[in-house]
Amino acid sequence: MRVDHFAYQQATRVAGFGLLLQLAIGLTLLLFGLLGRDSTLVIGSFYPLVGLLVWIVLIIVFQQHRLERLEALEEDELREARPDASIFEASREETGIAARRLRKMHKWIVPTASLATAGLLVLLSIMTFVWFGRLDDEMSTVNLDAGFEIGKSPGWQIAICLGFAVIAFIFSRFVAGMSKQPAWQNLRGGAGFMVGNALVCLAIAIGVILTLFDNTGAMRVVSQIILVFMLAVAAETVLNFILNLYRPRRGGEVPRPAFDSRVLSLLAAPDSIVRSINEAVNYQFGFDITSSWGYQLLIRSFAWLAVFAVVALLALSTLVVVEPDQQGVRLRFGKIVGDVRQGEAVWKLPWPIETVETYDVGLVQELFIGPSALDYPEVNRWQSSDDDSVRARKSFLVAAQPMSETVRKAVEGIEATERFDDAMTDADEAEPGIPGAEPAPDSPRPRKAASSQDSLGSRFALVNADIVIRWRVKAGQLVEFLNFSSDAKIPRSLMNMREKALYTIALREVSQFLAREPMDDVLSPKGESLLARLQGRVQDAFDRYGTGVEVVSLVIPFLQPAPAAAGSFEDMSIELQNARKIIEEARRQAAVTMASLVGDSESADEITELIAKLRETEKGEGTESEDAKALRAEIEDKLIRGNAQAATLISMARARRWEIVTEAQEETAEVRGQATAYRAAPELFRQRLIMDVFASTLNSVRMKYVLGPDTERVNMGIEMREPDVGFNIQEYINTDSGGS
Repeated sequence: MRVDHFAYQQATRVAGFGLLLQLAIGLTLLLFGLLGRDSTLVIGSFYPLVGLLVWIVLIIVFQQHRLERLEALEEDELREARPDASIFEASREETGIAARRLRKMHKWIVPTASLATAGLLVLLSIMTFVWFGRLDDEMSTVNLDAGFEIGKSPGWQIAICLGFAVIAFIFSRFVAGMSKQPAWQNLRGGAGFMVGNALVCLAIAIGVILTLFDNTGAMRVVSQIILVFMLAVAAETVLNFILNLYRPRRGGEVPRPAFDSRVLSLLAAPDSIVRSINEAVNYQFGFDITSSWGYQLLIRSFAWLAVFAVVALLALSTLVVVEPDQQGVRLRFGKIVGDVRQGEAVWKLPWPIETVETYDVGLVQELFIGPSALDYPEVNRWQSSDDDSVRARKSFLVAAQPMSETVRKAVEGIEATERFDDAMTDADEAEPGIPGAEPAPDSPRPRKAASSQDSLGSRFALVNADIVIRWRVKAGQLVEFLNFSSDAKIPRSLMNMREKALYTIALREVSQFLAREPMDDVLSPKGESLLARLQGRVQDAFDRYGTGVEVVSLVIPFLQPAPAAAGSFEDMSIELQNARKIIEEARRQAAVTMASLVGDSESADEITELIAKLRETEKGEGTESEDAKALRAEIEDKLIRGNAQAATLISMARARRWEIVTEAQEETAEVRGQATAYRAAPELFRQRLIMDVFASTLNSVRMKYVLGPDTERVNMGIEMREPDVGFNIQEYINTDSGGS
């Protein structure tokens, strides 16, 4: 082909048509995506719109090539008109303005445009990925695609995308064919971007087709694939730019632009791929095997062999073997048809009309209510809040332990005192001279102490727990399990939608259950196992929502109070031990006291009950009632049988009583014996008793006086003697009343 300005003019026209086609594809995708509210079409329009820069650069470069050829033609005509030109005349490269401009374009404009294209692709891709990340952070677990819109006209979307894909691929093949000529080789970059448009449109069409089968997440995946494709093209452009800096250049050679993708160029000219394969095969075998009749037969029959392979694969897809430990269901265009199969061969329509989904129903899976990547120590020492693993664990509300009656009265007394102090403070802050006046609105009022019944801390406490639920598909409920939710993956999460739904249900049941259990019962369960009751509650919730899941077991590998309160629990344990020690000491002392009083503690309890019954009987029937007497006798009998201090005291009381009775009887008998003597001579009996009194009394008196005795009637004998020192037995001898 003759390389002149007409050749470059043709290349300029082709580049201009490519620019218009690129603009039509980009604007159509953008407007249809904005008006039809389809996010994938908007994202897909980024690549064609950025490719406009490539075609603009190609138009400018080929136009400059055309000007350079015209300038060269003029110089050739000038030289032919002046054959005697001086040999010292400047060469064409020094005087040609168009040639200098062309060299500057290849040196500066084309590389700058290549870097700008790569930069725009990277910028748009990163901004879109950031937008996706923001959607993942803000969207709820129920509305997975919140903010990502899918168009409502799939038919138009498929028609437009497939139409543009076919047109772009045909045009890229045409441009790739032109680029085989040396003058048009820079058109390879445009052909590569045009085949990229075809790939983008084809990917969008495939995503729209998948949405017709209720696969709503396909469009999101297609969008991300397009973004990765843009990043790959940008990376190859930057790599080509770096390699061009170090690639040696030959005189008269047109530099290859950095935006000319080698990979996309192969897709634009697939025959070159076949040629490369043929050359590789010949090189491996060492001779021209591609010219043999066998290889040529293989090439001629390749289409039929491909069709046969596809038919064979489709035929093989009509039979699926379900293992004995598996269950499977047939899906026709995503809908369940037929019954559940297990351990048998299932015949179905070819893929993709029907598929068979199999599940290991016997496989036990784990669902972590809390972090799943933490290590569990052999001994849980209730770490403090400084430990990162403790901060990462999930906290649950539990019911606070009810306070004892003594503590409750003490707290109520403190609160009553605080309320009284607050009332007195309010009264002091009231305006003087106005009884009952309220303080000023802007004056600070004392903060009232929150009531223990209304404060959150008096009703709830916090515990850190890791709960692991082991589950599997319930026997005979595979259809319910599949209808409950989908297996769609949640972005930036290890769970799919079904596991997330199970997690949410289990977390709600666990939270509600623990909120009603006292802390002591959670940390130290009594009676029916806490895990058994919690497992039953979770299983009931799963059955209520029709999940088709069986809870195999529920374990709590890690459990402790809130980290800030762990130290207080240690102090509480010590105080509880001290309290138990005091209580046991008091019980021991009570047992010793009762044993010393009544014999043993059991008898003391019986006697205490009888005494309480005796008091009620005396209060109701009186102290002299028969029942009261019987109870007193029974109590006394039990005390005596105990052979303890109470029995000794009763025995001493009985002995004292008999002593008093005996002395009284003795005095009574003595008085009765003197009655006869008194009747015989009363006066003499009286005088004798008086004299006995004098004799017993005056014997120990040092000075004695006799006042006014009747000498005629009294005969007195007085003997004055000093008392003997020491023991005088005479003092203890009762003398006669008459003296001597």
